[in-house]
Amino acid sequence: MAQIIDGKMISQQIKDELKERVAKLKEEGKEITLAVVQVGKDPASSVYVNNKKKACAYIGINSLSYELEETITEKELLELIYELNDNPVVNGILVQLPLPSHIKEDKIINAINPKKDVDGFHPQNVGSMCIGERGFVSCTPAGVIQLLKRSNISIAGKECVVIGRSNIVGKPMSLLLLQEDATVTIAHSKTKDLKEVTKRADILVVAVGKPKFITKDYLKKGAIVIDVGIHRDENNKLCGDVDYDSVIDEVSAITPVPGGVGPMTIAMLMNNCVESALNI
Repeated sequence: MAQIIDGKMISQQIKDELKERVAKLKEEGKEITLAVVQVGKDPASSVYVNNKKKACAYIGINSLSYELEETITEKELLELIYELNDNPVVNGILVQLPLPSHIKEDKIINAINPKKDVDGFHPQNVGSMCIGERGFVSCTPAGVIQLLKRSNISIAGKECVVIGRSNIVGKPMSLLLLQEDATVTIAHSKTKDLKEVTKRADILVVAVGKPKFITKDYLKKGAIVIDVGIHRDENNKLCGDVDYDSVIDEVSAITPVPGGVGPMTIAMLMNNCVESALNI
């Protein structure tokens, strides 16, 4: 029977550990503050932002909320980022994506002080990850690594396939698996014979952005499957990039949607916030 990798339980473990760390820091007179910047009122973004605020409150991290009109100019948003960079009280800065089309996301990300870039998107932090130096790591792939480790799933020596090459998930995911001594293949929309590639995988990480795209035909028997996707299916139920019902009898372990990777993203964001206060 397949092991169901419980992201809710593991993320709670991490948040409880962080809560203890934060309590000790407060005893030493150290407060931690996260600045959350949201431009516009995209419903999905609002849900994410509220979940982040709740996690901050639970762990003991102060949160400053900046809810800005969608009409704000790029210059005005940059001025706010520079203010937060210079504010000694603020340890971490999070700008909720996506931004309105008139604002260049890369320009905003690049403006954030790398030491406060708790999303791990700044080129300096990405570069540090590439060469194995310490820095902030993108939260979703960092969460996947924790899911595997805390589920007693060995990564070293495994054949890993990552489907997806985005800057937020696919690319950093492949690098983090490589750091754990896996043999890594990145597959994407232009990959030929995708099924032949994915059937080699001991661990398959799916971030393809298509609901129920991966069926049992893509897997070798006993594979471990990590589903990063989240969608609504034809019945308006949450589902992932993997056709869960199709593959459940073929895999040795799998993350469900919801309750798998999703909760880990916020847990790792909170971890980065604590690390930011320690200037790590």
